[in-house]
Amino acid sequence: MRRDDEFSQFFTGRFEQARRSAYALCGNWSEAEEIAQHAFVKVYAKWPRVRRDSADAYLQTVMTRIFLDARRRVRGRERSVAEPPDVVSHDPVAPERHGLVLALQQVPPRQRAALVLRFVLDLSVEQAARAMGCSTGTVKSQTARGLDALRAAYLTTDTAERA
Repeated sequence: MRRDDEFSQFFTGRFEQARRSAYALCGNWSEAEEIAQHAFVKVYAKWPRVRRDSADAYLQTVMTRIFLDARRRVRGRERSVAEPPDVVSHDPVAPERHGLVLALQQVPPRQRAALVLRFVLDLSVEQAARAMGCSTGTVKSQTARGLDALRAAYLTTDTAERA
């Protein structure tokens, strides 16, 4: 029962932060919650072998890989649904940052993951590389390309919002 108690405390203390990190990756609160929940399920399955001092990093790695795997599978495909998804009535993103969030969603998934890991979660290049499952050079190049794409998307979004 100790395992469940430890994990319960970990989950309770980290879920909201994990959901916010997932939102930064995907830009959709419903999908962010699914990513966070899926990540916690995977972490729980490995909980006896997870080092407690690196559990947060392991959770972030799992979330990043879930996000990237989902983007690889559905690239170029639309998802059909019988009814439109529920719309969040209150978006907790500050209005002055809304354009930035919209622009971030236009950045390709791997570049977006690199930007979120490096600048939103403040991970080092090495930590981001472990989370993404790639080399440090790839993180650096994806970050540089991602910043260029973010700048271009932000200028386009900002111009469109002012018009």
